[in-house]
Amino acid sequence: MLNFIRGIDNIGQKIAEPLTPFLLLFTRLWVAWVFFKSGMVKFSSWDSTLYLFEYEYKVPVIPWQLAAYSGTAAELILPVFLALGLFTRPMALILFVFNIIAVASYPLLWEKGFYDHQLWGMMILVNVFWGAGLFSLDRLISNEQPKRSLIK
Repeated sequence: MLNFIRGIDNIGQKIAEPLTPFLLLFTRLWVAWVFFKSGMVKFSSWDSTLYLFEYEYKVPVIPWQLAAYSGTAAELILPVFLALGLFTRPMALILFVFNIIAVASYPLLWEKGFYDHQLWGMMILVNVFWGAGLFSLDRLISNEQPKRSLIK
């Protein structure tokens, strides 16, 4: 019975392995699109953004003005790095923390958007743990580094 289970697992792994780079690309692009689009909305209606940060969002620790500028910048900059697969793990980790702060700062999200933020958080964590994958600048850069030989 154990050999049967191992055999099934091996078949599943052989099917999943070539698809993994596509999963990593999909999660990066999906999350990047969602957050970048949100940043563009904030940027294009800046007066509304300032109002929301002053009266609606309850960002802990930092003043609302700083939260508005840094939050909008995060939503515009981090997704670009994520989409390109450049410095993926640190950028994804920062975006993961940003996602948690967004949920904690806006209690109205808990009723309507909490599921979405959970999904995005899981997609971000995929890239935190497994990196950007084959289709990324991280991979391209790492392959272009000269390989040093121990034998001279």
